[in-house]
Amino acid sequence: MMFKFDKLYRLGAWGAAACMVAICTLIALQVTFRLVDALLVLVGLSRLGVSITGVSEMASYLLVGATFLGLAYTFVHHAHIRVTLLISRLPSAIRVWFEVFGLLIAVVISLLLAYGLIGLARESFQYNDVSSGFLSIPLWIPQLVLVVGVGLLALALLEALWIALRIAIHDPASFREATAIDDNEAH
Repeated sequence: MMFKFDKLYRLGAWGAAACMVAICTLIALQVTFRLVDALLVLVGLSRLGVSITGVSEMASYLLVGATFLGLAYTFVHHAHIRVTLLISRLPSAIRVWFEVFGLLIAVVISLLLAYGLIGLARESFQYNDVSSGFLSIPLWIPQLVLVVGVGLLALALLEALWIALRIAIHDPASFREATAIDDNEAH
């Protein structure tokens, strides 16, 4: 399948990658500071005592961002796990309708999740909710990242549903598995 909004999904993937790089950087810095302190103590000097406050809290929020921002990209690039043991044995004309049904359920669930997350982020913003850790991060910020990630996934699912419906109505025999890689996608 060719997705029209693939650049948007790639932008989400870049956001996920940036979150992962930030996690690695924070943890590497924290480990380096501790290593320097240990080496200073080993040679008889006093510790510097430099550390990054709230690393685990920041890393957990960044991990959630990496997970949710990457959802749409992994979906459109066939990286989600699909169990097709039964439907793979069906003829294409029937299999496409199973695909439409599954995508329809996924779209409904993702839209309901996005709606709930928007309400949660709005409520956190209105009441100035902050995290209970050392940093007191406004909760609407990581919740907004969740909304963006789920929104991108919902858009990708809607696009896949539209493509599958067009195939199901016009030429169901031409349907291929969604996990099949197009010839132009193979590297």
